[in-house]
Amino acid sequence: GQLVESGGGSVQAGGSLRLSCTASGLPLDDFAMEWFRQVPGKEREGVSVLSRSGRNTYYADSVKGRFTISRDNAKNMLYLQMNDLRPEDTAMYYCAPVGIDPNSELGYSPLFDYWGQGTQVTVSS
Repeated sequence: GQLVESGGGSVQAGGSLRLSCTASGLPLDDFAMEWFRQVPGKEREGVSVLSRSGRNTYYADSVKGRFTISRDNAKNMLYLQMNDLRPEDTAMYYCAPVGIDPNSELGYSPLFDYWGQGTQVTVSS
């Protein structure tokens, strides 16, 4: 399946964006799914996880209370609602299917070494 992220853009601090992720040929509800972000020169960072069942969500401390992960199974879409955006949220955002990994910060890590093109989020102060 091909992962496709969208919804990024340029906003001012305090603004909101909703990112979307879909995958052709890959039922997203067959997997736990995670949003990651990366800035040039830094390691990829896990942002939020939605369990396969959809009943559990996990967030990086830096986004707790501001970001919400969700999924629409009928549309095969994964979302990340981002509110109260800050300049430090500026990054390229990616989605990926993940599996349990106790050594990972959010407890999950990518199942496949495959990434979509990402969607850029830029927050200005």
